[in-house]
Amino acid sequence: MMNEEGGVMQETDQEELTLEQAFGGLDAIVEKLESREISLEDSFTEYKKGMELLKLCNEKIDRVEKKMLQINENGEYSEF
Repeated sequence: MMNEEGGVMQETDQEELTLEQAFGGLDAIVEKLESREISLEDSFTEYKKGMELLKLCNEKIDRVEKKMLQINENGEYSEF
């Protein structure tokens, strides 16, 4: 995965991405995959990057959903 400076992103860089940045990265990958100029090998590489970003997005959304649940005084979960 490429970072803004054009270098390969490390996993720690991915963890620091916001959801908006991750979705932007997914949009860029989709544009590349839709291009007729991309080679088959490059399309597999981009697909893998996209799947990694999608996994990251799902994990971040899951964390947010868990934070949105509160335990009330009866020990039950409630949304806020």
